[in-house]
Parts: sequence; C-alpha cells; structure tokens
Amino acid sequence: MVKLDQLSLARQLDIVFKELEDELAGISSGTLILQIRNNVIGKFGIRHSPIAGRNGKLTGPEQGLTERHLSSFRHMALESLKFKRHWTHGEVSYDFTIRQGMIIVDAIFESNYNMANLMIRYPRNTYHEMNTDSL
Repeated sequence: MVKLDQLSLARQLDIVFKELEDELAGISSGTLILQIRNNVIGKFGIRHSPIAGRNGKLTGPEQGLTERHLSSFRHMALESLKFKRHWTHGEVSYDFTIRQGMIIVDAIFESNYNMANLMIRYPRNTYHEMNTDSL
C-alpha cells in the first residue's frame, strides 16, 4: 500500500479532486480548503453556502461545476502549486465561482511555522539581542 508521504503534493491534490468530484458537481461557488502538514494533505473539504435567499424564497444552486469547469479548476489548482515555496505546513484555499459560464479561481496560500522548532535549531546567540531601550 502506498503511503501519502510517498506521493507528491500534486498527486495528492489530484486525489482530492477525484474524491470531491460529486460534491463540486452540485455547487457553483465556494472555497476548497487543503490543510497541509509535512507536505501531506491531511484534511480537505469545501466551504460553501448551499442555500441562497432572494425575495423571501430559499433556493439551492441552479447548476454546479460541469466536467469542463472541474477540469479547468483542477488544472489551475495544480499549476498554482508552483507558487508554493519552501514551506511544509499550512493551508491552501481555492476560492471558485462560475461567472458568465467560466470558472474563476483564486488561490490563497498560508504557511505555518512553529517557533519552538526554530528555537531548537538555532543556537542562543544566532540573532543579536535588540536594545530594548531604543524602542
């Protein structure tokens, strides 16, 4: 059996899209969220508002993502990974919506670091002590 840490982040993202295909087919906008730890996608999911209200009536989405939209979304998400630099922990969010029949995707990267890990790696006098009197 293949372990997740043996798969590239791009391959893991491809698996996420396969898993969410049916859910994405039922919505026309939202945010795909990936939580990453040690370059492994742990949690993932979609944040969206499935019910819209207009003129006192609640309605569901008119149409979700088509196969063409899904393919474009997947391609843009994979291409966006090229902008991820040097961090292994964090979150990637993809805001998506359909406008005039086209899918629009914005990628947001959030890197997370742990100060306790940095303090172990660096000797005590690595950084010059700041003179707090000048602040």
